[in-house]
Amino acid sequence: MKSEVKRAGYPHPSLNSAVGNVRWKIILWLLIGGIINYLDRANLSIAAPEMIRELHLSQTDIGLLGTVFSWTYAIMQLPSGWLIDKFGAKRIYSIAVLWWSVATFLTGVCNKMGSLIGIRLLLGIGEAPCFPTSAKVTSQWFPKKERGLATGVWDSSSKWGPFIAPLLLAPIMAVYGWRSLFYITGLLGIVFIVFFKLFYKRPEESSSVSQEEMAYIHSDSTDSNLQRTVKWGELFKSRTVWGMILGFFCTIWIWNIFIVFLPTYLKNVFHVDLKTLGIVASIPWFGGIVGNLVGGYITKKIADRGKHPMTAKRAMVSVCALLAAVCVILVPFASGLTMSIILMTLALGFISAMTGSAWALTSDVAPSYLVASVGAIQNFGGYFGGSFSTTVAGYIADTTGSFAMAFVSGGIIAGCAAICYWFIVKKPIAE
Repeated sequence: MKSEVKRAGYPHPSLNSAVGNVRWKIILWLLIGGIINYLDRANLSIAAPEMIRELHLSQTDIGLLGTVFSWTYAIMQLPSGWLIDKFGAKRIYSIAVLWWSVATFLTGVCNKMGSLIGIRLLLGIGEAPCFPTSAKVTSQWFPKKERGLATGVWDSSSKWGPFIAPLLLAPIMAVYGWRSLFYITGLLGIVFIVFFKLFYKRPEESSSVSQEEMAYIHSDSTDSNLQRTVKWGELFKSRTVWGMILGFFCTIWIWNIFIVFLPTYLKNVFHVDLKTLGIVASIPWFGGIVGNLVGGYITKKIADRGKHPMTAKRAMVSVCALLAAVCVILVPFASGLTMSIILMTLALGFISAMTGSAWALTSDVAPSYLVASVGAIQNFGGYFGGSFSTTVAGYIADTTGSFAMAFVSGGIIAGCAAICYWFIVKKPIAE
């Protein structure tokens, strides 16, 4: 380890040295950006009941809007990862946030299903680089043993967004109407990216990073001097990459059902009124926040005890997949609102621990110059599957009058993620 750090040109920090914490402040940028990202996609689920009433839409229509976003988001993962690795995280992220914020704002002026479909397509294109960027930045700012916890923090943004959305947006909609949700969240992203563009820097460019912290960041780097021997297209020949694609497919299938239909499910099944819906619909997402942070902390502790970080993250994903499957399958059989909320909270906690560990896994299996690409390819698999799940769930609800089969089938699919991550994802990508 010492020799690797010296080759990189940094002094090796002693175990007792205070290495600084600038890297943890950087995570705040990723956390805030991710929260805005998810506010801009979760606002549809809050606005859905009023949009259905005013624009004469069906549950299938709302599901289709979720599908259009997810399908576009999935396809655009592939060029996004390549662009981030090629041109840098800051440049691509800045363009992406501005793009998706404008698309969000324009959603508020739509009056027909056709224009809504077009805007959701643009939103999917703009939001695609967000999480591959976060994976890339984490690989640049953190040693491998800390990436699980760091990823858990920024990936919790995908739960903070849906948690905040009902609390913040439902009261606004009750007073100003559903269109105001899209205007407000769109403007929020534009303000954020101005500050990000001005203040974010890579560790080598930051004057705040001490030599000790720089050494710590690079302390377990193994590929600083490697040639770029793996090309982007060759990633699809890797068994590990295909395991991650299939595993995330299983994970995001049920995740998207929660994102799009959770408030509608509570309103239709338990007749929760609009004023109460904001509070009730936010509770399960708090479980997701806790799951992300606890999952990241546990993988760090396992790695600290000598286990390979990749093994710790594979185990976390696999165990949580099985636990999530049980909780999701039981949701439609809950005897009342309280039990339903408890099961949803547990399910989203386990699913969140899965997504955080899966994103952190990308920097363990990929050389540094392909981290964003591998993360984006994995996310492509997830949202390609998720793009169909909302339409299927909406169709089931319209034809049967219940979401029961959507949850049961989604739970079974989520459980299959354990097979993919434990039995297929076994080795790093060969250099």
